Amino acid sequence: MTDLKSKRIWHNGDFIDWDKATVHVMSHALHYGSSWFEGIRCYKNTRGSEVFRLKDHVRRLFDSCRIYRTEIPYSQEEIAQAILECIRVNQLEHCYIRPIVFRGYGSLGVNPLKAPLECFIAVYEWGRYLGEDAMDAGIDACVSTWSRMAPNTFPWMAKAGGNYINSGLIKMEAVQNGYAEGIALDTQGYVSEGSGENVFLNFRGRLYTPPQSSSILPGITRDTVFTLARERGYEVIEQLIPREMLYISDEIFLCGTAAEITPVRSVDRIPVGNGKKGALTARLQRDFFDYVEGKVEDRHGWLTNVYKEARVKSVGR
Repeated sequence: MTDLKSKRIWHNGDFIDWDKATVHVMSHALHYGSSWFEGIRCYKNTRGSEVFRLKDHVRRLFDSCRIYRTEIPYSQEEIAQAILECIRVNQLEHCYIRPIVFRGYGSLGVNPLKAPLECFIAVYEWGRYLGEDAMDAGIDACVSTWSRMAPNTFPWMAKAGGNYINSGLIKMEAVQNGYAEGIALDTQGYVSEGSGENVFLNFRGRLYTPPQSSSILPGITRDTVFTLARERGYEVIEQLIPREMLYISDEIFLCGTAAEITPVRSVDRIPVGNGKKGALTARLQRDFFDYVEGKVEDRHGWLTNVYKEARVKSVGR
C-alpha cells in the first residue's frame, strides 16, 4: 500500500477519485516516454499554506511541452489555479505537487502527434526526498558510470518523462552500491548533476555550479540558490567542473524541489571537507527554509497562498 495518496486528482478540468486516476496500458507515454511533468512544493508556514515558485514551475512545464511540439489545452494561469484548487479540494496544509501532461491512448507508433493529450494534477504529503537526517548529517554520493545526454540527443532543458530513464540508472547504481545519490558527468567528462538535483560546490570560498551546457535541467531551486547566495555576498560561478574538484571542495550540496538543499558529506568514499555540513551550506539552507517557512518577508514574490489568494473555481476546458 503506497503512502503517496490523497483524496482527489485533477484530470482535464474535473476532479476524480485518486483510485480512479488510471490510464490505458496502450497509452503512448507508457511505450515511448512522451510525458512532461513538474515537482512543486507547498509549505505550511506562518502565513498559512504557500506554494513555492508556482508560476516558474508552470512556465517550465509549458516550456518542456513546447520543446516536444506539444501544446497544453489550458493557459498557464488556468493550470496554476487548478493546482491551488487541487490542494484545497484535498484539504492539505503542506504537500508535494505533481502536474503531468502525457500522450494517452488512441494512437500507437513513434509519432506522438496523433495520440490525445492528458493532463493530471496530483497532490500528496511527502517528506524529505533523501531522508529526514540528510539535512544535517549530509549524504554519501558517488560519481556515476552513467553520463548525462549529449547535445542533439535528448533536450536536457525539458523535464520529460523519457529523460528520467537515465536518472533511474544513475540512482539505482548509487543505491545498490551503498550511496544515497549518484552524480553524473556530461559527455565530455565534466560534472553535470545528480539523478534529480543540481550540484553546487564551495571551492576556496567561491560557489561553483555546472553551466547549462553540461546537460543540466535548469533547476528552479538552483535559481533560488543563486539569488540567496548573492544576497549573502557570495560569488556564484557557472563553469565546467572537472570530476576531481568534487574531491577537494570544501563543501558540496545538492538542490532541487524534492531534495531542497541537502549537504553531501562524501563523494566516492572521500570526505567532503571535514565530512560534515559546512558553514556556507548551513547558511544557505537556513535562508531557504526561513523563506519558505514564512520567517522572512516574501521579498521576491516566490510564494502563492493557497487558501487566501486563489480563486475558488474549477478549471475546465
